[in-house]
Amino acid sequence: MELAIETRGLRKIFGKQEAVRGLDLAVRSGELFALLGPNGAGKTTTIRMLTTLLRPDGGTARVCGYDVVKEAGGVRARISVTGQYAALDESLTGRQNLMLFAGLYGYARKDAKRIADELLARFGLADAGGRTVGAYSGGMRRRLDLAVGLLPQPKVMFLDEPTTGLDPQSRRELRETVRGLKRQGMTVLLTTQYLEEADQLADRVGFIADGRLVAVGTPAELKARYGGKTLTVRLAEGADPAGVCRLLKEAFGLESRREEDGRIVKTSVRNAETAHAAVGALLGGRMEVEDFALGEPSLEEVYFALNQAYAKEAAV
Repeated sequence: MELAIETRGLRKIFGKQEAVRGLDLAVRSGELFALLGPNGAGKTTTIRMLTTLLRPDGGTARVCGYDVVKEAGGVRARISVTGQYAALDESLTGRQNLMLFAGLYGYARKDAKRIADELLARFGLADAGGRTVGAYSGGMRRRLDLAVGLLPQPKVMFLDEPTTGLDPQSRRELRETVRGLKRQGMTVLLTTQYLEEADQLADRVGFIADGRLVAVGTPAELKARYGGKTLTVRLAEGADPAGVCRLLKEAFGLESRREEDGRIVKTSVRNAETAHAAVGALLGGRMEVEDFALGEPSLEEVYFALNQAYAKEAAV
C-alpha cells in the first residue's frame, strides 16, 4: 500500500501547550481522508506541519515520500493548499487571476491562457471568467481558488475547512468539485466543520481530540463501532426538554442533546429494545411527546460518542 502522507509521533508545542501529541497518521495515495475534531483539537496545526508552514517539535512526517523538514522543497513541489479564504486578487478577472498564478508557476503566456480557459470550464466558471473576482460569490471564489491550486499539478491537495462560511448551495457545488478531484485519483486531506460533508465525501475519517488521533476508519465502520442507533424525540410546544433529558439519563443512562430550541431531543441507543423502553417511559411520564423516530447513526453521533468517551478517559 503506497502512502501519500505518513506521520509517526508528530508533535507541536506552543509555549506550555502541546497542540499535537504524538500523532500517527497514514493517508493512502488516491484517497480522500477527512480529519475531524473540535476547534483547538490540532487539525490546522497538523496541516501546517504537513505543508511545511510549521516545523514539528518531535516525530516525523513524510508527504509523497519526502520528509517535511529535511526535504521541504520536495514536499512543496508536490502539494497544494486551499483554506477558508481564497488567495485571489479581487481587482482582476477570474481568467486574469489564473493566468497570473500560471505565470508564477512558470507557464509560458500561451500555455497560461489555454490552461486558464480549461480550468474555468472544468470548475463551472467559464461564463464568469471575464468578470472581476470582487463580484464573485463565496462559492465561486472558493472554486477559483481550487482551480489555482491545480496549476502546479499537485499530487496531494490539502483542503482546510474550504466550505466554512458558504451558503448551502455553494457548499453543495464545492463538494461536487471535490468529488471530481477524488475521481481523478488525487489524494485529498480535508478538514471540515460539517460532519455530513465528511460522510458524503471521505473514503476514511480520522477523529482528532486534544492533539491525538482517537479513531480512524470508513464512515460505515465508525458508525457501526461507535454510533449505535439514533432516537429522535420531538416534543410539543412548551414541553420540558430538561425533564426528558433527565429521565433518559436517570432511567437508562442515556446522554442526550437538544436541538431546535429544545423541541428536538436526540440520544444514541445500542438497540431497538432500549429505544422502545425509553419512549414508553417518556409517554408514561407525560412528557408531551409529539413524535419519535429511530434511525441509523450519522457521523454526528460518532463525533459526540467519541468526544464523551475521550472526556471521560481524560478525567480519570
